[in-house]
Amino acid sequence: MKKALRVALNSLITVTLIGISAILAVTPVFAAKDDALAIYFQAEQLEYRLLKGKDILVWDVNAWIGEDYNKIAFKSEGEKLVGGKVEAVETQFLYRRLISKFFDLEAGFRRDFRPNPKRSFAVLGIQGLAPYWFEVNGSAFLSNKGDLSARFEAGYDLLLTQKLILEPSAEVNVAFSNDAARGVGRGLSDIDLGLRLRYEITRKFAPYIGLNWERKFGKTASFARDEGESVSSFSILTGVRFWF
Repeated sequence: MKKALRVALNSLITVTLIGISAILAVTPVFAAKDDALAIYFQAEQLEYRLLKGKDILVWDVNAWIGEDYNKIAFKSEGEKLVGGKVEAVETQFLYRRLISKFFDLEAGFRRDFRPNPKRSFAVLGIQGLAPYWFEVNGSAFLSNKGDLSARFEAGYDLLLTQKLILEPSAEVNVAFSNDAARGVGRGLSDIDLGLRLRYEITRKFAPYIGLNWERKFGKTASFARDEGESVSSFSILTGVRFWF
């Protein structure tokens, strides 16, 4: 068992290092970089969701330190039952490199502390601004159990006024193998759709209200039903978004 775990961890480290090496090999050909070191933190979502039968606290935060071309990044997202236990915690540590005026490649390590059993992943992804100013993020994950999965996220800011902004968002998760221990089935796993209306008191601080809908599909939905869990949920939410 220990040998298998050691082999899996070594494989994760190897895949991560290969990803970082591939990113380092990419040489941008556009304007000269700014070498000034900067530190950034953003709480993209810090919210209270009202669901049928339970309320939850949700966070989605990210931070980085670096300059124009190279950054070390941290991401964390999760859910906690109000007055109850933490249901989900995901963290990522990434090396990020600018490859065009609008896109970064990133590679690194992801650790899921909840739900059990815990999992570790090598990460390779891309993020940036697509045409028409859509914010997009696509990532591939290889777990310490050898399971491959992918995630795609997109969002868009629609300015209703200079301070009032409507933000639709979507997240899609796909698995290429079954991980029954975690209730994840091969194929389209789940979709998360959100709509948030925020008011920017300042550019750095904005309270918001919104709606969120989540749905499990295929084998993932079957696993949920077997555990007596719902395969879909709808919530009304309120929260705050800020950065510095």
